[in-house]
Amino acid sequence: MSRAFVKESDGADDLPERPVPEGRNLVTRRGLALIEAEIAAAREALAAAGSSSDRALAARASRDLRYWTRRRQSAEPVDAPAGGADTVIFGALVTLEASDGTVRRLRLVGADEADPAAGRIAWSAPLARALIGREIGDEVTLAGQPAEIVAIDTTPEPA
Repeated sequence: MSRAFVKESDGADDLPERPVPEGRNLVTRRGLALIEAEIAAAREALAAAGSSSDRALAARASRDLRYWTRRRQSAEPVDAPAGGADTVIFGALVTLEASDGTVRRLRLVGADEADPAAGRIAWSAPLARALIGREIGDEVTLAGQPAEIVAIDTTPEPA
């Protein structure tokens, strides 16, 4: 059979949608700014792909734009209360001291802005859920060992 009339796929149509996390989409103001920057970047990539006729790039940019637009539509910006908080809340920077003296600082953020290597953990992560509602002096398990909450800072990160 001749291949002259068979449509070859460039993979652009095979690109799966990015899965949208279930549940509430809590975001910090910084997280909201990051989502808006991702939307702008996806729009730019889509425009660039359109002018270059690169179907794979256009498909990827369209998929990313759909994802980030959905995330922006469902975003629930959360501001820390004025005057701080006595308990760990969404957006707080928590300082933990492990029993071996190791100090670790973690900020509870939205799923899309989580970066554990940078100390930002999603509020829905098991450790974050264990921290929410706790106070200075409370103990939690961190990397398999007890750790004490030694500070809670609700000052937001700059957007």
